[in-house]
Amino acid sequence: MGEYSKYISSVRRSLPTPKDLVTDGKCVFGTFDKEFETMELLKIKNPTSAPDFLRKYKLTLWEAAEVHFDEGVLLAVACDMGIFGMNLHVFYDKRKKKVYSWTTNLKSKDTVIAPNLLRGSITEVVTPVSALRYVNRFEAGECEMKGHHHDRTNHIEYEFKLQRLSKPSVVSIPFADPAVRHRPLYTQKDFFTATGSLTLNGETFHTTETSTAVVDDHRGYYPRRAHYDWLTTMGVNETNGVKKWFAFNLTRNQSIDQEKYNENLIWFKDATSLLPPVTFHRNPETMQFKDHAVWEVKDDHDMVNITFEVDDIFRMITHAKLFVNIEYFVAFGVLKGYIRDEDGYKYILDGMMGMGEDKTLLL
Repeated sequence: MGEYSKYISSVRRSLPTPKDLVTDGKCVFGTFDKEFETMELLKIKNPTSAPDFLRKYKLTLWEAAEVHFDEGVLLAVACDMGIFGMNLHVFYDKRKKKVYSWTTNLKSKDTVIAPNLLRGSITEVVTPVSALRYVNRFEAGECEMKGHHHDRTNHIEYEFKLQRLSKPSVVSIPFADPAVRHRPLYTQKDFFTATGSLTLNGETFHTTETSTAVVDDHRGYYPRRAHYDWLTTMGVNETNGVKKWFAFNLTRNQSIDQEKYNENLIWFKDATSLLPPVTFHRNPETMQFKDHAVWEVKDDHDMVNITFEVDDIFRMITHAKLFVNIEYFVAFGVLKGYIRDEDGYKYILDGMMGMGEDKTLLL
């Protein structure tokens, strides 16, 4: 254990993963070392205050990936919010500092989210103007993704093969006191190399030996009023002349105990280093974004001290009072500052790609 390990709760250390995320109507909570065989969250008893026959409409499921290569960053999402499904693609052109986006809704019943991440399980959405398909073989450290989306102005098409670089991040976080209600947020995130290509409006970009991706499998019962913040980077970090595969995940959500239940960590090749809870401060607030913003992301122990210079954002603002209200922003730009591993080694982030989310829900 390093000098900064004292700031990490023992609950954040990975346990052997049980076969089932849900047993006898209850969810297991904590941090785990590999994929779950079953994640049948619809079998949880009373996960929300609504009657159990409404569970399907309260459960949010998605599989998403962020793919980073020299020219840009792709976000590809298949989401089932119970009430409806969604296919979302966002591409950030780093050369132009410009966001392109495509959003298509579909029926929940037509949205296929893989039951787990094992043995070729498939997540898929298909609409008249879009498609996205994940083939998951995480037991072998592999994932394939392929998709396209178009509107009257822009068209995107891509295909990537992903190979796991590091240990997985698998967490099950209570959003309510488990003694009263089993309301989980489960997520598995993995750091991969990426091989393939993307074509935007006829221009094709190919991956290189440093292209990377993060895949996020996400399932949970969000509170009626919910908010989360997120920031990541991925690629190769060079600090003091040393180059390393490097990515981090920083999130703050409705965890009932931020110290024991969070998903903050650094990924290296074949290893991870855990991080404590963080807070996000924005200037201006994302709703007021025009052409530039600054996010400050820090912890209480000088392990995380990051400035995120935002150059452009994707906006999704939906106010349908009888159904769902969403204020969702995806931000892209450049990082400054540093982050420390548990040994206290400081990784300088200046110039690395930054990607973040600022999301508020009223369900």
